[in-house]
Amino acid sequence: MITLALDIVTTAAILFIVSAGLLIVFGVMKIINFAHASFITVGAYAALVTSRLGLPAVLAPALAFLAGGLIGAAAERVVVRRLYGRPLDAILATWGLSIVIGQLVTLGFGREVQFVPAPISGTVMILGEDYSGYRLLMVAAAIVIAALFTGLLNGTRLGLSTRAVIMNETLAQGLGIDSTRVRLITFGIGCGLAAIAGALITPLASVDPNMGLSWLIGAFMLVMISGGSLLTLGLSCFVLGGLQVLASTFISPILGGLTIAVLAAVALRLRPEGFARA
Repeated sequence: MITLALDIVTTAAILFIVSAGLLIVFGVMKIINFAHASFITVGAYAALVTSRLGLPAVLAPALAFLAGGLIGAAAERVVVRRLYGRPLDAILATWGLSIVIGQLVTLGFGREVQFVPAPISGTVMILGEDYSGYRLLMVAAAIVIAALFTGLLNGTRLGLSTRAVIMNETLAQGLGIDSTRVRLITFGIGCGLAAIAGALITPLASVDPNMGLSWLIGAFMLVMISGGSLLTLGLSCFVLGGLQVLASTFISPILGGLTIAVLAAVALRLRPEGFARA
């Protein structure tokens, strides 16, 4: 039972890490970044490059954030900026962007499956049970990301401007806030967080040009039911991630893989606006 409980907690942490970047873009821009999967892939290959160059593994998330943030900012400037207020067009455009990035990654690294070693190996003894040290590290990483996310929104000028744009963009512009700049930086940060997620989960999975796609639907559904709230996202990851683990363990891994999508769809049917105000 200890192992099962740890699986639930670490799975929730991984889902939170993967979804956080999508949440910040949705919260400010009210669009779903369907290129999120490709930025996860960018982060994974950043970790692969870091490993191949023999650099310290701790640099992988930083390199991933830099690469994802710069590519994301360029994408916002060239593609996304023209689609504010047109969410369906934005979905199609970001999906097309995802395809382009995936093809560029394939040209640069090939289609073969590759692997990145975990920066820490072995297990940790918890209440008499051995458990993966790296999966436990994901819990710490999720806490750090949540703390930095909260600090950014509540303790910086950018965060103040971002919250003003979220609440009333027209009023924020009247107060002298450059909402265009806020959106550019926010989209870049969101893409950078997606890339960090890719770098962090890479040692738990293989690396290939399509690796991010398997995470996209789950992240999308979790962000939708969170209603744009970071706290609700964390709770959603814990509840639905826990149910996914239970279904995979006691019923079938195939059904477990469908758990988040199915339950989130039911939840959205009951409360289309999400549960942030529940």
